Amino acid sequence: MGKGGMSVGEEVKDGGEENLAAWLVGINSLKIQPFNLPPLGPHDVRVRMKAVGICGSDVHYLKTLQCAHFVVKEPMVMGHECAGVIEEVGNEVKSLVPGDRVALEPGISCWQCGYCKEGRYNLCPDMKFFATPPVHGSLANQVVHPADLSFKLPDNVSLEEGAMCEPLSVGVHACRRANVGPETNVLIMGAGPIGLVALLSARAFGAPRIVIVDVDDYRLSVAKDLGADEIVKVSTVMQDVAEEVVKIHEAMGTGVDVTFDCAGFSKTMSTALSATGPGGKVCLVGMGHNEMTVPLTPAAAREVDVIGIFRYKNTWPLCIQFLTSGKIDVKPLITHRFGFSQKEVEEAFETSARGGTAIKVMFNL
Repeated sequence: MGKGGMSVGEEVKDGGEENLAAWLVGINSLKIQPFNLPPLGPHDVRVRMKAVGICGSDVHYLKTLQCAHFVVKEPMVMGHECAGVIEEVGNEVKSLVPGDRVALEPGISCWQCGYCKEGRYNLCPDMKFFATPPVHGSLANQVVHPADLSFKLPDNVSLEEGAMCEPLSVGVHACRRANVGPETNVLIMGAGPIGLVALLSARAFGAPRIVIVDVDDYRLSVAKDLGADEIVKVSTVMQDVAEEVVKIHEAMGTGVDVTFDCAGFSKTMSTALSATGPGGKVCLVGMGHNEMTVPLTPAAAREVDVIGIFRYKNTWPLCIQFLTSGKIDVKPLITHRFGFSQKEVEEAFETSARGGTAIKVMFNL
């Protein structure tokens, strides 16, 4: 198991109240049950969780017990978008003290492999990541986590905003991978939570013009409110791609330099590859389809680069800086809030899975 805790029955005393967590115990089955904390290591902190968001991957696990190639084979604690207050620090921790408010980066890499040594620790094959089986997550009263993955929040950044550093990190990492800057006109496929953080990130990185595309009127209206220059409604029909690319180009008014596909379906990727200008980049962020049929050869003939991203690396300090300065405001993304009871946990996941007007569903513990 990960640093966060151990399965019920593994006896470790945490020296206090019973620690409870939201466990995924089967398809569409969540239960609040005891969660035993591991001993506090010299470089660890014990954190009382205060804000935990629901991610699309959490919903995938709930509905199918799997997400991409990760499969839940035994009960698992949910949650990885989180922030809280430090209750105890290990004896070697110098940078944090009890009472500090922190946002947690959820992945613990090995720091031994070639990827880690190169600084690309997000690609570590031995990554232990909250709520990615078999590692337990952070939707619990308390977790134990490495101090160097616990980032102190300034006074003007709330715990909910701290928890939002996790999804925001995906947008920030995508912008870094695609080299978004003040001369980069950006197209975003998909106005779900990740498409919206890509929008906020691209603007913070200086993108002068951003067009966002979706099938849903409500999500497009949210994107417009968050600062998209233009919105384009599209269909789910592959035959409409050529016509929709014309609309996208009209909306952009100039060439598309970078496209973020935040849905990851054959149609969105086909649109992205077709709409991106010569010498541009298509960054595949969403993972909707595992296999796709896309017009790769015409894009290659225009020297369009296809970039993959997986999670993020070294993003929390920049995310916190963006939030502190006001360059990014994630608060409008938090649409629903729930407490930490059995009934509310079930309702929160149902709300997130339904979609509709729900963008980010947040637990306040």
